[in-house]
Amino acid sequence: MARRTLPVALALAAAASIGMYPTTAQASPPGTKDVTAVLFEWNFASVARECTTTLGPAGYGYVQVSPPAEHIQGSQWWTSYQPVSYRIAGRLGDRAAFKSMVDTCHSAGVKVVTDTVVNHMSAGSGTGTGGSSYTKYNYPGLYSSPDFDDCTAQVSNYQDRYNVQHCELVGLADLDTGEDYVRRTIAGYMNDLLSLGVDGFRIDGAKHIDTADLANIKSRLTNPSVYWKQEVIYGAGEAVQPTEYTGNGDVQEFRYAYDLKRVFNNENLAYLKNYGEGWGYMSSSVAGVFVDNHDTERNGSTLDYKDGANYTLANVFMLAYPYGAPDINSGYEWSDADAGPPNGGKVNACWQDGWKCQHAWPEIKSMVAFRNATRGQAVSNWWDNGNDAIAFGRGNKGFVAINHESSSLSRTYQTSLAAGTYCNVQNNTTVSVNSSGQFTATLGANTALALYAGKSSC
Repeated sequence: MARRTLPVALALAAAASIGMYPTTAQASPPGTKDVTAVLFEWNFASVARECTTTLGPAGYGYVQVSPPAEHIQGSQWWTSYQPVSYRIAGRLGDRAAFKSMVDTCHSAGVKVVTDTVVNHMSAGSGTGTGGSSYTKYNYPGLYSSPDFDDCTAQVSNYQDRYNVQHCELVGLADLDTGEDYVRRTIAGYMNDLLSLGVDGFRIDGAKHIDTADLANIKSRLTNPSVYWKQEVIYGAGEAVQPTEYTGNGDVQEFRYAYDLKRVFNNENLAYLKNYGEGWGYMSSSVAGVFVDNHDTERNGSTLDYKDGANYTLANVFMLAYPYGAPDINSGYEWSDADAGPPNGGKVNACWQDGWKCQHAWPEIKSMVAFRNATRGQAVSNWWDNGNDAIAFGRGNKGFVAINHESSSLSRTYQTSLAAGTYCNVQNNTTVSVNSSGQFTATLGANTALALYAGKSSC
């Protein structure tokens, strides 16, 4: 592998700094609110407004923003994932807009996670969105040829660890993250974001970076225990597995999303009784989960906004069920999978100009407060009809029922809730629970019901 030689004194100082910090992973977002709204390709000014008007009031703990670094030019969404410098000078806004967004979201009680691209740089040459000139292996003032891996072939064999972690993902210049200078430079970028108030990172393409390299980079941060989640896609029998990365922090559990699609489209919701570890997934404490993300909604491997009630109910289930830390994907309509955001990322209003705003769909948004209210409570009072209708409690704090059948369902449910009147936050009607913890309700086809302690009126 390529190595850049460092002066001896600098090398010793860098090595010493690695041991200065604790390396305890912050698994699951810290705090009492663990739901993240992923505002994909929203510009920073729009994110700031949404934190104030919707995310904070709804109880979202985090907002995830798309990569802020200067990137290649072009209208496609994936240009954001080809950085050419670490300046905040991309399509979504400049440094001042980013800082204003972080401060505004914090004032609304929402923490900020940044999608962070550190595995690679670009695939070509030109001038970036902030005016920086670059070629594939030369980014003046930042990286030059010795800072990239020697393998310039594309990643092609997921049974070969070296190929996955040292060759080029879809032709993108692969950084040599085993090199001290590269590690220090990446840490410098992340420390700059931390200085602006960022609360966590999503590590894009983490599977293509050795977990030890990421641990070393994290150890150099001003807050080495900062929250982060890593994109490591599970593949049966592959050389690189998601569990390798749990020592660094959360890891995105892609199987969760893949299996939800299969269950909601073709199988029975009754199968979800032991969802999570019971299905062989990673421990709940280190799993990042989602119904879809920006990649999977485009490659068809998961449900997406085009799937109607299946998609909505899958999100309701995810927020109601105590496994992992949930992301709510919130993007825009597309027919061309490469198409970038409407209005260059400016959201004038939800549900206009193609913005889907799934985080604000009433059925989804209402479940964020349900999740916060039931935090720490195990599943209780599970019921299913053996097919596509299920119900379960979260201790004595909440209860949810989902009817994915093609016709309405009327029955009496047993809960552990205290007697009283509750608001069904799925449709803003009231439900009375008797002294035995029972209530009777009718659910229409493809609808849900959700009650939680503290929410008695609609």
